[in-house]
Amino acid sequence: MDAEDDLRDEVEPWRRRADRRRQRKPMPLWQELPLLLVVAFCLAVLIRTFLLQAFYIPSGSMEDTLLVGDRVLVNKVVYDMRDPVRGEVVVFRGTEAWAPQLEEEPAGGFFAQLGRTLGDLVGVGRPGEKDFIKRVIGVPGDRVQCCDEQGRLTVNGHPLDESSYVLRNSPLELPPSAGDCGPRRFEEVVVPPGQLFVMGDHRLVSQDARCQGPVPIDNVIGRAFAVVWPHSQWSSLSVPETFETVPQPIALGADATPSKSENPGGIAVVVPILGGFLFAARSRLRPPSRRRRLVP
Repeated sequence: MDAEDDLRDEVEPWRRRADRRRQRKPMPLWQELPLLLVVAFCLAVLIRTFLLQAFYIPSGSMEDTLLVGDRVLVNKVVYDMRDPVRGEVVVFRGTEAWAPQLEEEPAGGFFAQLGRTLGDLVGVGRPGEKDFIKRVIGVPGDRVQCCDEQGRLTVNGHPLDESSYVLRNSPLELPPSAGDCGPRRFEEVVVPPGQLFVMGDHRLVSQDARCQGPVPIDNVIGRAFAVVWPHSQWSSLSVPETFETVPQPIALGADATPSKSENPGGIAVVVPILGGFLFAARSRLRPPSRRRRLVP
């Protein structure tokens, strides 16, 4: 009997805890939903701050690769591990020499300002007037010039085949003009250390490094790696093949080719996080299922 009493004493606490769990009522949906919304908002802010940001395309300087109103995903951590490479599409803050591409929005009322603030926090607001998106053409030490005998842009003497992404080029007949980005021809530019030479894909209207100067690498916010809106235009922003054969500048070693970008944008880091959160949220909203109990 002593053994049975000891066993009963050990089992009884577990039985009482199990009874309390069965008697505990789940939190009502109207209480859980605000909590889930707050958690989702906090996650969106963290992701926007450290990992990914949605960027709104405000102008036609990257047509037809990116159209006005498109939204792209920007990887904000990839350049913490390496520098940008030629051919990548990057978002950056323009220097003082870069003219704002957007007019400053009117202040509006309290709710308008609140909406803009919340949209900026989660990464769906309009970009700042000094935020730009362009394609990297030259990295530090590169010699960029236009044009060769066939009217092509050259990097370190290597002509680029830009037919896959430049569909609206400037005419060759326009004479070069200081401070004007419209003409196709411009004198050779040696990209300074720590700087990038960037250009828009719509060369006739893009205001870029041709007339506003190179951009410090430190000003780069991240790499745009995918178009996510509208859904009918979903696509990746890969590096065109023509950049793979560009030689390194002589100062960095001739006949060397730049390493390819092996990180397509870091989406694999974020998808498991979002997927796990959505799965957890969905499972919490689903009413608890009743377990079948075996009748002895």
